[in-house]
Amino acid sequence: RDFNERCAQCSEVNWGLTDGGRFYCRSCHNVTEKTREVVNTDFITNSRVQTISKGSRKQEKNDAGCEWYICEGFQLVLKKQAEALEALGVCPQMKDEILCNFWRCYLQKSKQAYCKRPAGETVKALSECESSTDVDSDPERPSLLHLLSLSESEGDLQTDCSFASSVSKVSDSTSVYSGSVDGSLYLMKNQKEKLTMTMPMTLSFCYMALLWLREPITLSELLRFVVEGHVPYLNVFQHFPEKMKLCGLDLRIFCVESWPVYEEVFNKMHELAAFLDLPRFPDITDSCFLHPDMLCMKYLMEANLPDELHNWTCRVVKKIGIGEVDFLTLMPGNKSTRKVKYDVLAAAVIVVVLKLLFLLDDHYEWLLSEFAEERNKNNTEGGPYFEFKKWYEVVKQSLDVEQKKLDEERAKYLWRCEKPLFYSVKNKSKVLKRRQMVVNLQSQFGKLSGSVRRAEKPNPSSFQLSWSEENTDGSCFHRHSLKGVLQEKCGLLTAMNPDYWLCTVKLCNEKLCGHLAHYREVEFPQSYHFVLGLFSFLLRIQPSYIHDEVCMIEHKLFNKKLYKKLKYNTVLRK
Repeated sequence: RDFNERCAQCSEVNWGLTDGGRFYCRSCHNVTEKTREVVNTDFITNSRVQTISKGSRKQEKNDAGCEWYICEGFQLVLKKQAEALEALGVCPQMKDEILCNFWRCYLQKSKQAYCKRPAGETVKALSECESSTDVDSDPERPSLLHLLSLSESEGDLQTDCSFASSVSKVSDSTSVYSGSVDGSLYLMKNQKEKLTMTMPMTLSFCYMALLWLREPITLSELLRFVVEGHVPYLNVFQHFPEKMKLCGLDLRIFCVESWPVYEEVFNKMHELAAFLDLPRFPDITDSCFLHPDMLCMKYLMEANLPDELHNWTCRVVKKIGIGEVDFLTLMPGNKSTRKVKYDVLAAAVIVVVLKLLFLLDDHYEWLLSEFAEERNKNNTEGGPYFEFKKWYEVVKQSLDVEQKKLDEERAKYLWRCEKPLFYSVKNKSKVLKRRQMVVNLQSQFGKLSGSVRRAEKPNPSSFQLSWSEENTDGSCFHRHSLKGVLQEKCGLLTAMNPDYWLCTVKLCNEKLCGHLAHYREVEFPQSYHFVLGLFSFLLRIQPSYIHDEVCMIEHKLFNKKLYKKLKYNTVLRK
């Protein structure tokens, strides 16, 4: 009777009270946010007071979100990444068959699910109070096994309520600053175990599934798609359901503020494959995209090099046996076989071929360029001779432009999540207001500085540098001939250059120092460094990793000559 405001929908004044103590319109059943103010408690029954307090407690419980585990968070990340890869054209069975089975096997091996009871400090503490909360007494209680599936919707990704509530009672003292049930315990576990799940390991799972299916995506391409935003990785937690609250320690696990590193993702993938006891992966044959002959063809096109070089890369691959099925196919747990980086290996083969033909010693390649330039002036038949100098100038100009764009994009990248993070109703209004203020200031400063809005990200492509043969400026070298650097000998085309310089005479122990050879730019010719830099940009890795593979190929290619030389030097010392 004391509430005389008109209803916002029907303009009637005919109010009633809900069980939660809120006013509702009897005419249109519209429920308002206002509650009845208690003036004199003598006129209100105890049941009404209890009902009002019950409603507020229910609201607080809803605001707190649901109870969830860290492994469920990583499961959502893997689900988003698999869906993004499917959108890029990956085989649909990757998510529901391959990646899902890998993930289930990992959860079982790490005793996080698919077992009678997950192992950990929380369960140990839980066992101490089994007398009061007997979790296993209910035979109909669903296990975590049936609740973890990459093919389920986000709304179904919940842990068992009875188990989670029991665990949360014990873990409250250790997980106060975490929205998840086991956030603090997970970080403690991460310090002790090597294969505790991390964000880079999600990419290791994806690459392992891609490799199993022999998909035409290399690890360097996968990481590039991550940086370009085509595969979720940075701030991926903003796609979590609203009921999964991230707080405190959870952000240390899921919040990433650095780009994924090739070596870390690659090594973790091999550790995972061995940990899961996976069988031999499907064979990498000469018809697969990951075969060196296929990848060399791709990188020759992207590096704007003559097509005739592909015959030489195939000869090198066959000569040293790095195209064999047993060498290329992954066998988890086999320490005698070398871990193959398919993209880096193909780039190194091209570098070795360029050294065989052009030497790359800052002298011989320029002499050949002058010779080819003179021949091109008088050449009226056939394709033009390949000029290393002209190729260097064209590619360097394009490479500098693309490198500048990449550096600017990385410098402008906003590491903060677009979706504001708040963990209580009290902070929600403040965070939203502060976020809106930041957006307004950014737009105002953008108008004053005249900066152009960022265009939508382009569609992903396997090629970062494109060269069209239709251009009349001669910037495409695919059809250029290698006649200026080759000679026919005994019915075979051989290089006119009889010399070759080795990057290193003796390889280092890769297990001890992490590299087969040490690379310092000042110790090598600039032409060699430029070629390494070109493929380093295409693969988005450090030049030293390509240099390692070059040294490995050289030692396989010149093994007999190196053995004789080392033996001769040993005799001289004696």
